[in-house]
Amino acid sequence: MKRDFLKIYVDSQPLSQQAVDALRRYHEAVAAELPAEEVERLRGEAEALFQAVSDYQMRAMGVPSPTLQ
Repeated sequence: MKRDFLKIYVDSQPLSQQAVDALRRYHEAVAAELPAEEVERLRGEAEALFQAVSDYQMRAMGVPSPTLQ
């Protein structure tokens, strides 16, 4: 089965943008010296979103993600 890699990439763009925005918020929080709890929350959010992008792309290409059970 031929997979359309460009379609997979395009389909993942909204989630990818959310991940990039979350990473930006994390870096802004670090620069603003926000409380450690808030910085850690933002880091976790960015990490989870990037993992979700990776999981989606891997599953769409037919590769099982090691993070999914």
